[in-house]
Amino acid sequence: MKKLLTIILSLLLAVTMTACKTEVKEEEKFVIGICQIETHAALDAATQGFKDALIAEFGEDKLVFIDGNAAGDPATCATICNGFVADGVDMILANSTPALQAAAAATTTIPILGTSVTEYGVALNIENFNGLTGFNVSGTSDLAPLDEQAQMILDIMPDVQVVGILYCSSEANSIYQVKVVKEYLESKKVTVKTFAFADSNDIYLVTGQAIEECDALYIPTDNKAASSAEIIDSVAFPAGVPIFCGEENTCLKCGIVSLAINYYDLGVTTGQMAIKLLKGEVKIEEMPIEYFSNPVKKYNKEICDALGITVPDDFIPIGE
Repeated sequence: MKKLLTIILSLLLAVTMTACKTEVKEEEKFVIGICQIETHAALDAATQGFKDALIAEFGEDKLVFIDGNAAGDPATCATICNGFVADGVDMILANSTPALQAAAAATTTIPILGTSVTEYGVALNIENFNGLTGFNVSGTSDLAPLDEQAQMILDIMPDVQVVGILYCSSEANSIYQVKVVKEYLESKKVTVKTFAFADSNDIYLVTGQAIEECDALYIPTDNKAASSAEIIDSVAFPAGVPIFCGEENTCLKCGIVSLAINYYDLGVTTGQMAIKLLKGEVKIEEMPIEYFSNPVKKYNKEICDALGITVPDDFIPIGE
């Protein structure tokens, strides 16, 4: 009798343990911390594309997204990312260069995927960067060919003499873009002046100075400029100074043309990278940065019409 009772209890215990294991497995979720430097259309689209790709693969019930928005403050990015590390998240999405820098400083073990990051070598201070970090960081780049962006200015304004480049001095990727575009335009005998602003508090005054000294302005892919595009437009548009933009959503608010990438699709690509990592199909240190291909020439019809600017036939109106 005792032997029979022991067998029955053992069977019950085995069934209970199996049920517990099944329950744990069913309840297992991937926890992903998302650090975004601030709210604007391009970054929001990238985050949404990332989430949608993961949800399509795993389902919403298998995912927990912890959203952190730094409201434009790099120091807050650090606080957010340190919180993710303390929480033991499975992965960090760093949306923007400041977010990537904060995440990389916070952990060397948790996988970090960047998106809306222009130049990883510059952002992470990697010399002779070849597209592979070799550590716990990978992701996607929003870098459109800078020489083609600079050439757009010459194609639309062949007689331009002075171009001003407006950018945020605290964004490493903007500084990189300024250098490349400046060198290209100067090689074409165009005078280039640079105008750096610290934050949204001085962008009005800096833009005012720029339009007084230049025939046209160029704004690189710059988060602070993107979130302050309406301020820039309020100064440049009444003065009739055209603005060429490195990013479509900035162009929509203040520019005439842009060599545009699709940030939602960029986020989807980042999400597909995350899927491979979460499934254990690849190690992040062996995953190269992915670049957006086939950027599209787009123009802001309303501003172009108002300024009397005609664009080549291969440009597509923003919104179409």
